[in-house]
Amino acid sequence: MARLTRQESRALTRQRLMAAAGKVFAREGLGGASIDRIVEEAGFTKGAFYSNFASKEDIFLQYVEDVSFRDAAELEHVTLGIEEPEALITAICNWATATSREPGPRSLILDLIRHAKQDAALTKRHTEMFTYQWTKVGTVVSRIFPEGQAPATPLELGALVMELTFGIALQFHAGPSAGDLIGLSLRALQRASAHGQLEKRDAQRL
Repeated sequence: MARLTRQESRALTRQRLMAAAGKVFAREGLGGASIDRIVEEAGFTKGAFYSNFASKEDIFLQYVEDVSFRDAAELEHVTLGIEEPEALITAICNWATATSREPGPRSLILDLIRHAKQDAALTKRHTEMFTYQWTKVGTVVSRIFPEGQAPATPLELGALVMELTFGIALQFHAGPSAGDLIGLSLRALQRASAHGQLEKRDAQRL
C-alpha cells in the first residue's frame, strides 16, 4: 500500500477527529464535551487536535456545518432525475421522515443556537450556514412548481422543509411524521400556485 502523503495523513486525522467529535457531542452535548474526551475517542493527542482545530467550539461548528451540508447534498441526490411533481414531493417527504429520525443532529443544532446567542461572530456564521442549507433544499423543492411559478423563494421553501424536518415536538408524538406535514404543506402550496396562475390567465382573457 502506498504511503500517505502529509496532506492525506492530515486529512485523515481531521476526518477521524470530526467523527469522534460527533460521537462525543451527541452523547454529552457541547457543554459536557471536552477536547480530552474527543482526542481519547479518536485515539490522538491534543497536539493533533490543535493542528486541525482552534477550540472545542471550532470543531463543534465545523461538525454541525458538515452535517448541514450533507443533508442538503443527500436531498439533491435522492431527487436526482425526478421530474414529475408528485413523485418529487414523495421523495422529499420520505427523505424528511428518515432524516428527522436520525439521532444527534437535532440536539446539536439546539446546542449551536444556545451557544450562538452568546457569540455575535458565531451567530453570523451559523446564520450563513442555515441560509446555504435552506437555499439548497428550497431549490430542490422549487422543482415541484412550473418554472417561475414557485409561490416563495428557495430560502423560504427550504426553511419550511427543514424546520418541519427537525421540529422538536414531533419527537413526542407518534404522528404525523415530518414527511406527512411537509407533504400537506407542499401540496397545498402547489394547489394555491396553480389556482393563482389560472386566475391570472382568466383575468388576462377579459
